[in-house]
Amino acid sequence: MNDELVTEEQVPGGGPGAAADPAARHGVAVPRGQDLLPGARGGRFGRMFPFLPWRDPGFDACEALVGFIETAGQTKSIGNPSIPAGYTYLGQFIDHDITFDPTSKLQRDNDPHALVNFRTPRFDLDSLYGSGPQDQPFLYDWTCSPHRGLKLLVDCNPIGGKRACVDLPRNSQGRALIGDARNDENLIISQLHLLFVNFHNKVVDHVAEQAQVKCEQIFDEAQRIVRWHYQWIVTHDFLKRIVGKAMARSVLRPGVHGAAPSVERRFYSWQEQPVVPVEFSGAAYRFGHSMVRDAYSINDPDLGVPAIPLVRLPGRPDTGRHLEGFRNLPAELVIDWKRFFEIAGRPIQSLRIDHRLADALFRLPGGAVLARLNLQRGRALGLPAGADVARAMSERPLTEEELKLREGMPAEALESLRRATPLWYYILHEARELGGGLHLGPVGGRIVAEVLVGLLEADPHSYLRQWPTWKPELPRARVGDFTMADLVRFTEGLPNPMNAGAADQR
Repeated sequence: MNDELVTEEQVPGGGPGAAADPAARHGVAVPRGQDLLPGARGGRFGRMFPFLPWRDPGFDACEALVGFIETAGQTKSIGNPSIPAGYTYLGQFIDHDITFDPTSKLQRDNDPHALVNFRTPRFDLDSLYGSGPQDQPFLYDWTCSPHRGLKLLVDCNPIGGKRACVDLPRNSQGRALIGDARNDENLIISQLHLLFVNFHNKVVDHVAEQAQVKCEQIFDEAQRIVRWHYQWIVTHDFLKRIVGKAMARSVLRPGVHGAAPSVERRFYSWQEQPVVPVEFSGAAYRFGHSMVRDAYSINDPDLGVPAIPLVRLPGRPDTGRHLEGFRNLPAELVIDWKRFFEIAGRPIQSLRIDHRLADALFRLPGGAVLARLNLQRGRALGLPAGADVARAMSERPLTEEELKLREGMPAEALESLRRATPLWYYILHEARELGGGLHLGPVGGRIVAEVLVGLLEADPHSYLRQWPTWKPELPRARVGDFTMADLVRFTEGLPNPMNAGAADQR
């Protein structure tokens, strides 16, 4: 949500000096944009479909589309029974783990070959661990005996005050001292980060109780367990909900009779090191914006807390009853995770995946409009049109009727959108038309599934590479599985709904 505004002149091909040859912009000479930075931790964004031409609907057409999306969003209220609200923000947490572009200067870096992914494109939780206790000791607890430097640091406040008893460690201005500042931008993602901090610390205790693990090996073993269970959640819990079970299984095929699973990637490939395709980061993975609610009843079913602060009149103080981040966690806004994941009872549902956005996303701080930012970013990155990507994937393109391009917008804008439907908008509408809003459709779903599974397959330290037949080892409700609900139960000491033996009878 921190993308800078991009003007007409700043769009590739739209201003003086722009490359005349589309092939030059799309990296045909260097397939899939894999000219990586030197060094093991370097990475770059690239393209999944470098051969597709850039089709720009133009500034006016995008503005008309923003107005249409805002009008459509006024009727957005249908929940998604397949995806509890916690997965909306888990998706944001995952994105921050694999992509990090701190500059976001699209007007200067609109070529994805020049966009540096400063984080490793891996599910290694470097947003949590940083570069480790020796390089970044401020992330770790050095007073906790006998585990000095093994546990991640948490901040403890007096009980009964206005601040939460437990929070992320913060400086004197309330900013979190964590590996990725973006995980503090709202109170849900910051508390999810805190949940993973506590998960690691609980795993340290779990490992320390095992006599066969030497003291000097506790951190490494705890980190492996945390990372592998997190990777399992990404590929078996989160992914199946977002793209649908059939698509998830078609990309990560389960092994039969104890055999290792296999990966089928048709469109996402790389040479020496994986890249993050801009079709993924700039369009497909932005599906989560449509799942955001205007407000959440985070710990009281009768009390909704606005996701974005309401516009305040001059002189009226901020009550603090909203989910905007970069501040100390108020005691009254501590999340009850049973309301966000399937732990007990019915959790809050995310909204369905479609082209409609919650009203709060049209009044972001500073007057920004999220739909406009997404469309501007797609233009700045020179993304192909949705129908072109569908044809490249041998999928039937959505019709004009399915895309809901109405006659209410100017004729010129309508014609531009027919010719060059932005990929982000196309993928959201595909989810509505072909996935019922419950999960992504075949184009968006395959892009997301192939990239997430492909990054896991490319990581030499992932469970998929180290031990392909590995199954989660921590306590869980179902043998051979591990979900976000299991992570919360383990971390907070909640009982499992059934024992392992009964859980396997399914």
